[in-house]
Amino acid sequence: MIERNAAGTLRDLARQYPVLTVTGPRQSGKTTLCRALFTGYAYVNLEPLDTRDAVRRDPRGFLAAYRDGVVLDEIQNVPELLSYVQADVDEDNRPGRFILTGSQHFGLSAAIAQSLAGRTAVFQLLPPALDELRRFPDGPADLMTTLWKGAYPRIFDQHVDPSRWHSDYTTTYVQRDVRQIANVTNLESFAAFLRLCAGRSGQELNLNTLGADAGISQPTARAWLSVLETSFLCHRLPAWRRNVRKQTIKASKLHFLDSGLMCFLLGIRSPEQLATHPLRGAVFETWVASEIYKARANRGQTISLSHYRETRGAEVDVVVETGRTLILVEAKSGATVAADFFDGLDTLGALVAQIEPGRVVRRIVAYGGEQPGRAGGTQIVPWTDVPLVDWGD
Repeated sequence: MIERNAAGTLRDLARQYPVLTVTGPRQSGKTTLCRALFTGYAYVNLEPLDTRDAVRRDPRGFLAAYRDGVVLDEIQNVPELLSYVQADVDEDNRPGRFILTGSQHFGLSAAIAQSLAGRTAVFQLLPPALDELRRFPDGPADLMTTLWKGAYPRIFDQHVDPSRWHSDYTTTYVQRDVRQIANVTNLESFAAFLRLCAGRSGQELNLNTLGADAGISQPTARAWLSVLETSFLCHRLPAWRRNVRKQTIKASKLHFLDSGLMCFLLGIRSPEQLATHPLRGAVFETWVASEIYKARANRGQTISLSHYRETRGAEVDVVVETGRTLILVEAKSGATVAADFFDGLDTLGALVAQIEPGRVVRRIVAYGGEQPGRAGGTQIVPWTDVPLVDWGD
Protein backbone atom coordinates (compact mmCIF):
# COMPACT_ATOMS: atom_id res chain seq x y z
CA MET A 1 0.00 0.00 0.00
CA ILE A 2 1.20 3.53 -0.76
CA GLU A 3 0.86 6.50 1.55
CA ARG A 4 -2.24 8.51 0.62
CA ASN A 5 -2.40 12.31 0.71
CA ALA A 6 -5.77 12.15 2.44
CA ALA A 7 -4.45 10.25 5.47
CA GLY A 8 -3.82 13.31 7.65
CA THR A 9 -7.22 14.81 6.88
CA LEU A 10 -8.99 11.56 7.74
CA ARG A 11 -7.15 11.28 11.06
CA ASP A 12 -8.08 14.86 11.95
CA LEU A 13 -11.74 14.31 11.10
CA ALA A 14 -11.85 11.10 13.17
CA ARG A 15 -10.63 13.12 16.18
CA GLN A 16 -13.52 15.55 15.79
CA TYR A 17 -16.59 13.45 14.89
CA PRO A 18 -17.99 10.23 16.36
CA VAL A 19 -18.62 9.00 12.79
CA LEU A 20 -16.41 9.37 9.71
CA THR A 21 -17.98 8.47 6.36
CA VAL A 22 -15.61 7.87 3.43
CA THR A 23 -17.25 7.79 0.01
CA GLY A 24 -15.89 7.66 -3.51
CA PRO A 25 -15.85 5.49 -6.62
CA ARG A 26 -15.37 1.76 -6.38
CA GLN A 27 -11.72 0.66 -6.29
CA SER A 28 -10.41 4.08 -5.24
CA GLY A 29 -8.75 2.61 -2.14
CA LYS A 30 -11.28 3.46 0.58
CA THR A 31 -11.17 0.13 2.41
CA THR A 32 -7.39 -0.23 2.15
CA LEU A 33 -6.78 3.26 3.52
CA CYS A 34 -9.29 3.05 6.36
CA ARG A 35 -8.00 -0.32 7.54
CA ALA A 36 -4.42 0.97 7.42
CA LEU A 37 -5.22 4.16 9.35
CA PHE A 38 -7.47 2.65 12.00
CA THR A 39 -5.48 -0.47 12.80
CA GLY A 40 -6.97 -1.06 16.25
CA TYR A 41 -10.51 -1.17 14.92
CA ALA A 42 -12.62 -4.20 14.14
CA TYR A 43 -13.56 -4.59 10.48
CA VAL A 44 -16.92 -5.72 9.09
CA ASN A 45 -17.66 -6.03 5.38
CA LEU A 46 -21.38 -5.57 4.72
CA GLU A 47 -21.17 -6.94 1.19
CA PRO A 48 -21.88 -10.65 1.98
CA LEU A 49 -25.60 -11.42 2.15
CA ASP A 50 -25.35 -13.48 5.34
CA THR A 51 -23.61 -10.61 7.13
CA ARG A 52 -26.32 -8.19 6.01
CA ASP A 53 -29.03 -10.54 7.22
CA ALA A 54 -27.36 -10.93 10.61
CA VAL A 55 -27.08 -7.17 11.02
CA ARG A 56 -30.71 -6.62 10.06
CA ARG A 57 -31.93 -9.26 12.50
CA ASP A 58 -30.21 -7.69 15.51
CA PRO A 59 -28.74 -4.23 14.76
CA ARG A 60 -28.44 -3.23 18.41
CA GLY A 61 -26.67 -6.43 19.33
CA PHE A 62 -24.38 -6.03 16.35
CA LEU A 63 -23.29 -2.51 17.33
CA ALA A 64 -22.91 -3.48 20.99
CA ALA A 65 -20.05 -5.78 20.00
CA TYR A 66 -18.04 -2.84 18.63
CA ARG A 67 -17.98 -0.23 21.37
CA ASP A 68 -14.33 0.66 20.87
CA GLY A 69 -14.23 1.33 17.15
CA VAL A 70 -15.23 -0.42 13.94
CA VAL A 71 -14.78 0.03 10.20
CA LEU A 72 -18.11 -0.76 8.52
CA ASP A 73 -17.38 -1.37 4.85
CA GLU A 74 -20.00 -0.94 2.06
CA ILE A 75 -22.47 0.63 4.47
CA GLN A 76 -24.87 1.47 1.62
CA ASN A 77 -25.91 -2.21 1.63
CA VAL A 78 -27.57 -1.81 5.05
CA PRO A 79 -28.64 1.87 5.17
CA GLU A 80 -31.17 1.19 7.93
CA LEU A 81 -28.25 0.50 10.27
CA LEU A 82 -27.47 4.23 10.28
CA SER A 83 -30.51 4.96 12.45
CA TYR A 84 -29.09 2.65 15.12
CA VAL A 85 -25.64 4.23 14.73
CA GLN A 86 -27.30 7.59 15.38
CA ALA A 87 -28.88 6.37 18.59
CA ASP A 88 -25.59 4.79 19.68
CA VAL A 89 -23.48 7.92 19.18
CA ASP A 90 -26.12 10.09 20.85
CA GLU A 91 -25.46 8.05 23.99
CA ASP A 92 -21.70 7.83 23.52
CA ASN A 93 -20.28 10.55 21.28
CA ARG A 94 -16.60 9.77 21.67
CA PRO A 95 -14.85 10.81 18.43
CA GLY A 96 -13.83 8.26 15.84
CA ARG A 97 -16.01 5.37 16.99
CA PHE A 98 -17.45 4.48 13.61
CA ILE A 99 -15.64 4.56 10.26
CA LEU A 100 -18.12 4.03 7.41
CA THR A 101 -17.23 3.44 3.77
CA GLY A 102 -19.54 3.34 0.77
CA SER A 103 -19.46 3.65 -3.00
CA GLN A 104 -23.04 4.21 -4.08
CA HIS A 105 -23.53 7.80 -3.10
CA PHE A 106 -27.25 7.97 -3.96
CA GLY A 107 -28.63 5.84 -1.13
CA LEU A 108 -25.76 6.58 1.19
CA SER A 109 -26.07 10.37 1.04
CA ALA A 110 -29.83 10.25 1.62
CA ALA A 111 -29.47 7.96 4.63
CA ILE A 112 -26.67 10.07 6.12
CA ALA A 113 -28.64 13.29 5.68
CA GLN A 114 -31.56 11.73 7.49
CA SER A 115 -29.78 9.90 10.29
CA LEU A 116 -26.28 11.31 10.85
CA ALA A 117 -26.51 15.03 10.15
CA GLY A 118 -24.14 16.82 12.51
CA ARG A 119 -22.69 13.53 13.74
CA THR A 120 -20.47 12.56 10.81
CA ALA A 121 -17.82 14.08 8.61
CA VAL A 122 -18.22 13.05 4.96
CA PHE A 123 -15.03 12.67 2.94
CA GLN A 124 -14.57 11.89 -0.76
CA LEU A 125 -11.65 9.61 -1.55
CA LEU A 126 -10.81 9.57 -5.24
CA PRO A 127 -8.18 7.50 -7.07
CA PRO A 128 -4.62 8.64 -6.29
CA ALA A 129 -3.21 11.89 -7.61
CA LEU A 130 -0.03 11.89 -9.68
CA ASP A 131 2.31 12.40 -6.73
CA GLU A 132 0.67 9.42 -4.99
CA LEU A 133 0.99 7.20 -8.07
CA ARG A 134 4.71 7.92 -8.13
CA ARG A 135 4.98 6.10 -4.81
CA PHE A 136 4.29 2.79 -6.56
CA PRO A 137 7.50 1.03 -7.69
CA ASP A 138 6.31 1.21 -11.30
CA GLY A 139 4.53 4.54 -11.20
CA PRO A 140 3.84 6.51 -14.40
CA ALA A 141 6.89 8.00 -16.08
CA ASP A 142 5.66 9.92 -19.14
CA LEU A 143 2.62 12.03 -19.89
CA MET A 144 0.80 9.86 -22.43
CA THR A 145 1.17 6.74 -20.28
CA THR A 146 -0.04 8.68 -17.25
CA LEU A 147 -3.16 9.89 -19.05
CA TRP A 148 -3.87 6.52 -20.66
CA LYS A 149 -3.46 4.38 -17.54
CA GLY A 150 -5.48 6.66 -15.31
CA ALA A 151 -5.19 6.48 -11.55
CA TYR A 152 -7.08 3.49 -10.15
CA PRO A 153 -4.59 1.92 -7.72
CA ARG A 154 -5.09 -1.75 -8.64
CA ILE A 155 -3.62 -1.09 -12.11
CA PHE A 156 -0.33 -0.12 -10.46
CA ASP A 157 -0.42 -2.30 -7.36
CA GLN A 158 -1.37 -5.55 -9.14
CA HIS A 159 0.17 -4.70 -12.54
CA VAL A 160 -3.15 -5.26 -14.30
CA ASP A 161 -3.40 -4.40 -18.00
CA PRO A 162 -5.20 -1.01 -18.04
CA SER A 163 -7.50 -1.84 -20.95
CA ARG A 164 -8.52 -5.13 -19.35
CA TRP A 165 -9.10 -3.48 -15.98
CA HIS A 166 -11.15 -0.58 -17.38
CA SER A 167 -13.23 -3.03 -19.43
CA ASP A 168 -14.05 -5.10 -16.35
CA TYR A 169 -14.71 -1.99 -14.29
CA THR A 170 -17.11 -0.58 -16.87
CA THR A 171 -18.98 -3.87 -17.23
CA THR A 172 -19.32 -4.26 -13.48
CA TYR A 173 -20.44 -0.66 -13.08
CA VAL A 174 -23.12 -0.84 -15.78
CA GLN A 175 -24.43 -4.31 -14.95
CA ARG A 176 -24.31 -4.08 -11.16
CA ASP A 177 -24.13 -0.59 -9.76
CA VAL A 178 -26.44 1.11 -12.24
CA ARG A 179 -29.11 -1.49 -11.55
CA GLN A 180 -28.85 -0.77 -7.83
CA ILE A 181 -28.66 3.03 -7.77
CA ALA A 182 -31.05 4.03 -10.54
CA ASN A 183 -34.09 2.80 -12.40
CA VAL A 184 -32.25 2.13 -15.66
CA THR A 185 -33.91 -0.64 -17.64
CA ASN A 186 -31.94 -0.41 -20.88
CA LEU A 187 -28.35 -1.09 -19.86
CA GLU A 188 -27.14 -1.17 -23.46
CA SER A 189 -28.42 2.36 -24.01
CA PHE A 190 -26.83 3.48 -20.76
CA ALA A 191 -23.47 2.02 -21.82
CA ALA A 192 -23.71 3.96 -25.10
CA PHE A 193 -24.59 7.10 -23.13
CA LEU A 194 -21.50 6.58 -20.97
CA ARG A 195 -19.29 6.45 -24.07
CA LEU A 196 -20.91 9.59 -25.47
CA CYS A 197 -20.20 11.40 -22.21
CA ALA A 198 -16.53 10.41 -22.46
CA GLY A 199 -16.44 12.01 -25.90
CA ARG A 200 -17.74 15.24 -24.38
CA SER A 201 -15.36 15.40 -21.43
CA GLY A 202 -13.63 18.78 -21.48
CA GLN A 203 -16.50 20.30 -23.45
CA GLU A 204 -19.52 22.41 -22.60
CA LEU A 205 -22.54 20.29 -21.87
CA ASN A 206 -25.70 20.40 -23.97
CA LEU A 207 -28.19 17.90 -22.59
CA ASN A 208 -30.54 18.26 -25.55
CA THR A 209 -27.80 17.29 -28.02
CA LEU A 210 -26.43 14.59 -25.73
CA GLY A 211 -29.86 13.05 -25.30
CA ALA A 212 -30.57 13.16 -29.03
CA ASP A 213 -27.25 11.48 -29.84
CA ALA A 214 -27.98 8.78 -27.25
CA GLY A 215 -31.55 8.28 -28.47
CA ILE A 216 -33.07 9.31 -25.14
CA SER A 217 -35.06 12.30 -23.92
CA GLN A 218 -33.45 15.34 -22.34
CA PRO A 219 -34.90 14.53 -18.88
CA THR A 220 -33.50 10.99 -19.15
CA ALA A 221 -30.10 12.36 -20.16
CA ARG A 222 -30.17 14.65 -17.13
CA ALA A 223 -31.10 11.76 -14.83
CA TRP A 224 -28.44 9.45 -16.27
CA LEU A 225 -25.79 12.14 -15.96
CA SER A 226 -26.71 12.48 -12.29
CA VAL A 227 -26.07 8.75 -11.97
CA LEU A 228 -22.55 9.23 -13.35
CA GLU A 229 -21.90 12.14 -11.01
CA THR A 230 -23.16 10.40 -7.88
CA SER A 231 -21.05 7.37 -8.86
CA PHE A 232 -17.98 9.65 -8.93
CA LEU A 233 -17.26 8.93 -12.58
CA CYS A 234 -17.60 12.53 -13.74
CA HIS A 235 -18.31 16.02 -12.49
CA ARG A 236 -19.52 19.31 -13.91
CA LEU A 237 -17.74 22.66 -13.80
CA PRO A 238 -20.34 25.45 -13.79
CA ALA A 239 -19.70 28.63 -15.72
CA TRP A 240 -17.90 31.33 -13.71
CA ARG A 241 -20.14 34.35 -13.86
CA ARG A 242 -20.19 37.79 -12.36
CA ASN A 243 -22.32 40.83 -13.04
CA VAL A 244 -20.45 41.93 -16.16
CA ARG A 245 -21.64 43.24 -19.50
CA LYS A 246 -19.82 40.69 -21.58
CA GLN A 247 -21.74 37.85 -23.23
CA THR A 248 -20.54 34.66 -21.59
CA ILE A 249 -21.35 30.99 -21.98
CA LYS A 250 -23.66 29.77 -19.20
CA ALA A 251 -23.36 26.02 -19.83
CA SER A 252 -21.38 23.78 -17.48
CA LYS A 253 -18.36 21.83 -18.64
CA LEU A 254 -18.31 18.06 -18.25
CA HIS A 255 -15.20 16.28 -16.98
CA PHE A 256 -14.51 12.64 -16.17
CA LEU A 257 -12.68 12.11 -12.90
CA ASP A 258 -10.28 9.55 -14.37
CA SER A 259 -8.48 10.07 -17.67
CA GLY A 260 -7.76 6.35 -18.06
CA LEU A 261 -11.43 5.43 -17.95
CA MET A 262 -12.13 8.24 -20.39
CA CYS A 263 -9.48 6.89 -22.79
CA PHE A 264 -10.92 3.38 -22.59
CA LEU A 265 -14.44 4.60 -23.37
CA LEU A 266 -13.04 6.56 -26.33
CA GLY A 267 -11.48 3.37 -27.72
CA ILE A 268 -7.89 4.49 -27.07
CA ARG A 269 -5.87 1.33 -26.41
CA SER A 270 -2.29 2.59 -26.08
CA PRO A 271 -0.31 5.70 -25.11
CA GLU A 272 0.91 5.91 -28.70
CA GLN A 273 -2.64 6.07 -29.98
CA LEU A 274 -3.46 8.79 -27.47
CA ALA A 275 -0.49 10.89 -28.60
CA THR A 276 -2.05 11.41 -32.03
CA HIS A 277 -5.72 11.25 -31.05
CA PRO A 278 -7.85 14.33 -31.88
CA LEU A 279 -9.15 14.42 -28.29
CA ARG A 280 -5.70 14.38 -26.69
CA GLY A 281 -6.15 17.99 -25.56
CA ALA A 282 -9.51 17.20 -23.98
CA VAL A 283 -8.02 14.21 -22.15
CA PHE A 284 -5.22 16.38 -20.79
CA GLU A 285 -7.62 19.13 -19.70
CA THR A 286 -9.78 16.51 -17.97
CA TRP A 287 -6.70 15.16 -16.19
CA VAL A 288 -5.63 18.62 -14.99
CA ALA A 289 -9.14 19.35 -13.70
CA SER A 290 -9.20 16.01 -11.85
CA GLU A 291 -5.78 16.65 -10.26
CA ILE A 292 -7.03 19.99 -8.92
CA TYR A 293 -10.24 18.32 -7.74
CA LYS A 294 -8.23 15.64 -5.90
CA ALA A 295 -5.87 18.16 -4.32
CA ARG A 296 -8.78 20.04 -2.77
CA ALA A 297 -10.74 16.92 -1.86
CA ASN A 298 -7.74 15.37 -0.11
CA ARG A 299 -7.56 18.41 2.15
CA GLY A 300 -11.27 18.27 2.89
CA GLN A 301 -11.88 21.55 1.07
CA THR A 302 -14.89 22.65 -0.95
CA ILE A 303 -14.18 21.84 -4.59
CA SER A 304 -15.19 25.27 -6.01
CA LEU A 305 -14.13 24.69 -9.63
CA SER A 306 -15.70 26.43 -12.62
CA HIS A 307 -14.79 27.52 -16.16
CA TYR A 308 -15.10 30.70 -18.19
CA ARG A 309 -15.79 31.43 -21.84
CA GLU A 310 -17.01 34.50 -23.64
CA THR A 311 -19.36 34.01 -26.57
CA ARG A 312 -16.87 35.48 -29.04
CA GLY A 313 -13.65 35.61 -27.14
CA ALA A 314 -11.55 34.46 -24.25
CA GLU A 315 -11.86 31.21 -22.37
CA VAL A 316 -10.22 29.76 -19.28
CA ASP A 317 -10.32 26.01 -18.71
CA VAL A 318 -10.53 25.96 -14.90
CA VAL A 319 -11.28 28.71 -12.40
CA VAL A 320 -10.51 27.85 -8.77
CA GLU A 321 -12.14 29.87 -5.98
CA THR A 322 -9.93 29.96 -2.88
CA GLY A 323 -11.13 32.61 -0.46
CA ARG A 324 -9.96 36.00 -1.73
CA THR A 325 -7.76 34.37 -4.38
CA LEU A 326 -8.89 33.31 -7.82
CA ILE A 327 -6.69 30.80 -9.67
CA LEU A 328 -7.09 30.84 -13.45
CA VAL A 329 -5.82 27.70 -15.18
CA GLU A 330 -5.21 26.97 -18.84
CA ALA A 331 -4.41 23.34 -19.72
CA LYS A 332 -2.42 22.64 -22.90
CA SER A 333 -1.13 19.17 -23.80
CA GLY A 334 1.61 20.47 -26.08
CA ALA A 335 5.23 20.32 -24.92
CA THR A 336 6.05 23.80 -26.24
CA VAL A 337 4.69 26.97 -24.66
CA ALA A 338 2.99 29.19 -27.23
CA ALA A 339 2.00 32.85 -26.97
CA ASP A 340 -1.72 32.16 -27.30
CA PHE A 341 -1.67 30.00 -24.13
CA PHE A 342 -1.94 33.24 -22.13
CA ASP A 343 -4.71 35.08 -23.97
CA GLY A 344 -7.68 33.87 -21.96
CA LEU A 345 -5.84 34.19 -18.65
CA ASP A 346 -4.86 37.79 -19.36
CA THR A 347 -8.37 38.74 -20.48
CA LEU A 348 -10.13 37.26 -17.46
CA GLY A 349 -7.43 38.51 -15.12
CA ALA A 350 -7.97 42.08 -16.35
CA LEU A 351 -11.74 41.67 -16.02
CA VAL A 352 -11.47 40.45 -12.42
CA ALA A 353 -9.19 43.38 -11.56
CA GLN A 354 -11.87 45.70 -12.94
CA ILE A 355 -14.93 44.24 -11.22
CA GLU A 356 -13.30 42.94 -8.01
CA PRO A 357 -10.33 45.22 -7.32
CA GLY A 358 -9.43 43.53 -4.03
CA ARG A 359 -9.30 40.04 -5.52
CA VAL A 360 -5.92 38.32 -5.79
CA VAL A 361 -5.53 36.59 -9.15
CA ARG A 362 -3.04 33.81 -9.88
CA ARG A 363 -2.59 32.75 -13.51
CA ILE A 364 -1.28 29.28 -14.34
CA VAL A 365 -0.56 27.46 -17.60
CA ALA A 366 -0.33 23.69 -17.05
CA TYR A 367 1.29 22.13 -20.12
CA GLY A 368 2.71 18.89 -21.45
CA GLY A 369 6.33 20.03 -21.32
CA GLU A 370 9.02 19.56 -18.70
CA GLN A 371 10.30 23.04 -17.85
CA PRO A 372 8.76 25.34 -15.23
CA GLY A 373 8.91 29.08 -15.66
CA ARG A 374 7.11 32.41 -15.65
CA ALA A 375 5.88 34.69 -18.41
CA GLY A 376 4.72 38.08 -17.21
CA GLY A 377 2.37 37.39 -14.35
CA THR A 378 1.69 33.78 -15.34
CA GLN A 379 3.23 30.70 -13.75
CA ILE A 380 4.14 27.99 -16.25
CA VAL A 381 3.71 24.55 -14.68
CA PRO A 382 4.91 21.36 -16.39
CA TRP A 383 2.55 18.40 -16.12
CA THR A 384 4.89 16.68 -13.65
CA ASP A 385 4.47 19.56 -11.18
CA VAL A 386 0.68 19.95 -11.27
CA PRO A 387 0.29 18.11 -7.89
CA LEU A 388 2.92 20.43 -6.34
CA VAL A 389 0.88 23.59 -6.94
CA ASP A 390 -0.95 24.97 -3.91
CA TRP A 391 -4.57 24.61 -5.03
CA GLY A 392 -5.95 25.22 -1.52
CA ASP A 393 -7.17 28.18 0.47
